[in-house]
Amino acid sequence: MRSLLILVLISSACAQKPLTPEQCLQVRTLSGLEFSPDGQRLVFEVREPVKGTTDAQHLWVFQVGSNDLRQWTSSAKSERRPHWSPDSRSLAFLSNRDDKTQIYVMRADGGESIKLTDGKNDVTDFVWSPDSQQIAFLAGEPKTEAEEKKITDKNDARVVDRDDKPARLWVIDLASRKPRQVTKAPWRIEQVAWSADAVIVKASDRPEVEQWIDQIYRVTLADGTITPLAKQAGPFGSLQMSRDGTQVAYVASRGDGPSPHDLYSVPMAGGAAKNLTAASLDRPVQQYIWGPGSAIDLLVQNGFRSELYTLRDGAVKRLLPDFEPSITSMAVSDQGTIALAAGSHNQLPELWISDGKAARRVSKFNTSWGEIALRPIEIIQYASFDRKKIEAAVFRPSPVTGAKRAGVVLVHGGPTGAWSDRFDRWAQLLVARGYVVISPNIRGSSGYGSAFIESNRKDWGGGDFKDVMAAADWLVTNANVDPERIGIGGWSYGGYMSMWAITQTNRFHAAVAGAGLSDLAGEYGTEQGPEYDEWFYGLPYENLEVFQKSSPITYVKNAKTPTLILQGEQDSTDPPAQSQQLYRGLKRYGVITELVMYPREPHSFREEKHQLDLLERMLAWFDRFLKP
Repeated sequence: MRSLLILVLISSACAQKPLTPEQCLQVRTLSGLEFSPDGQRLVFEVREPVKGTTDAQHLWVFQVGSNDLRQWTSSAKSERRPHWSPDSRSLAFLSNRDDKTQIYVMRADGGESIKLTDGKNDVTDFVWSPDSQQIAFLAGEPKTEAEEKKITDKNDARVVDRDDKPARLWVIDLASRKPRQVTKAPWRIEQVAWSADAVIVKASDRPEVEQWIDQIYRVTLADGTITPLAKQAGPFGSLQMSRDGTQVAYVASRGDGPSPHDLYSVPMAGGAAKNLTAASLDRPVQQYIWGPGSAIDLLVQNGFRSELYTLRDGAVKRLLPDFEPSITSMAVSDQGTIALAAGSHNQLPELWISDGKAARRVSKFNTSWGEIALRPIEIIQYASFDRKKIEAAVFRPSPVTGAKRAGVVLVHGGPTGAWSDRFDRWAQLLVARGYVVISPNIRGSSGYGSAFIESNRKDWGGGDFKDVMAAADWLVTNANVDPERIGIGGWSYGGYMSMWAITQTNRFHAAVAGAGLSDLAGEYGTEQGPEYDEWFYGLPYENLEVFQKSSPITYVKNAKTPTLILQGEQDSTDPPAQSQQLYRGLKRYGVITELVMYPREPHSFREEKHQLDLLERMLAWFDRFLKP
């Protein structure tokens, strides 16, 4: 009997295929869950695996009563941001099926959609009016005939800031289908919510200023009058109106940065904003939904997991505490039905439905992954240089043998980011090839409280780097890793930390730096959104030495580690010059290095062949320098 059991286990293991870079691209993800107000239907987005240069999203609907699940849109391009009308009779969404992204509306029981807007510029966001008769939306102003002619004639020089046309507020009536522009220059409108008698916006009348100066305003639709409602320091977003229209909520940083963290509300009648979660939940609010009365349902990041809570009268209560998958999106109906998009490191995302007690999976979007061997993770804590506990995920290869392994430390983006209990391409590919991988949430990561997020201010490459080094120590001490075969890799801030590591230590024997930062002062002067870096370091015009102290390029002559640099040519978050500078410096000092530039790619790669090439090069580089 025992022999038969062993044979069954061996057969089951052999039936699973090893993970490949090609397979890593075949993931369907779920987002944007929203119940219709009557609770009968749930709509959500499904992002299909990239094909060539096409990255399509389509809408699916789950019928609560019948448990019927079906795809509702299937254009050649994409549909996203679905929102039910308040009367539950219609569904509106954005689609680029006719080139420009516009608003489409369809009946709630299905059928053909109609194109509601037909502007020359993309619609970026929209919201229904409370009576379901109008939609407010954000889009830029159309170009004049003279401006169009200049483009046609290639006489298209543009004065930065002055010639830019940021999004304005528009309103369209569903009956007439005639849009009306409500706000004009100089106002830039970024987010919108609708109360009974006015539209509430996140906006700025100085869009050229690259600082966190946006505030919350009330817009009178009749004449476009804009009046202040609330002033908020630092970054904020996710405006939502309460059910009774008396309050508007938003997620904002606790102080002046660096990222939204706590849930706030401000009375529509005026008054001070109130922090609703600082005292009871010192964790980032990722999503929230106003419920009946004063109840608010929250999706909260807690370390490697995202968990569901309800907030009422200042007290929080955990919902579905026994639900194991990590939640990426949620919706809660007035009838108490909970919908979740959730998965884990070795379980790809699916849709789950709960009555508040138990949850059941109702979709099979990624069932083919049952044939793919994915390794489980071990969540550990290790002590850093100052005895601060750092949480990390460890991926161990199978089978575990007595021979020492190669190891890789992976660093997440951000720094105000975090590794989470979700499928990670790099980690799973590396562990499938015999590497031990550790993914630490070093100081500065989100999910561990506001103070932890702020702990690396003016200290990139300081305590956070020591946390990385302690992770490498843990691999050697606790995971049977050969100290002469440890690599480091990451993207964005993870790319920065890889660049920093090779200029500070020879501990790592291979590095893969994706879209990193080598010169922090140069980054500030060329990146999109420099206010984030300003929160950490101030201005390079006034504190240049602080920027230089944390810049890998300052110490490039110390580098000896073979380094692969990966960079998108259209990256405005961490521009190509950051990678080019490091590459030139490494070449000058004889370090083994390669710089791979990807045409057309922004910060996060979109094209299928580029994504595949990136994964293959990452694996080949670590194999070349870390394998025996």
